[in-house]
Amino acid sequence: MSAIGTLRTGHIGINVTDLERSLGFYRDVLGFEVLGEGKEEGRRFAFLGQGGALAVTLWQQAEGAYDKARAGLHHLAFEVESMDRVRAAEAALKEFGVTFAYEGVVPHAEGAASGGVFFHDPDGIRLEIYAPKGAEGAEAPNTTAPTCGFF
Repeated sequence: MSAIGTLRTGHIGINVTDLERSLGFYRDVLGFEVLGEGKEEGRRFAFLGQGGALAVTLWQQAEGAYDKARAGLHHLAFEVESMDRVRAAEAALKEFGVTFAYEGVVPHAEGAASGGVFFHDPDGIRLEIYAPKGAEGAEAPNTTAPTCGFF
């Protein structure tokens, strides 16, 4: 352990191109509640969370879609308590018309118990909803690398 002590992720900040469009996704599809919002032109943002706890902040300051070839965020993963919740999320995401990286629930690696769905938000940011168990028996899309690594 370092002199800083134990670090935990507090919240994730995401640059978006259109705050209203992203709010429609993160609030209406993923179920985050708006905890605070800035509406001043040129300084638009939204604080999102669940149960009053901040989880994600959206900042409208990106000029283009997510680019996986640039340094920065690789993907953002949200854990749920069961594979049934993963499948419910998958159904809601399909209804919203999101783009998936893989078809259906996939394990994190060949033979792994954990797994989920991998998809993209309106700006192309890679997201994951997973459960720690329940993906046993599903086929991994890549047998030589973690499922969440190269997509």
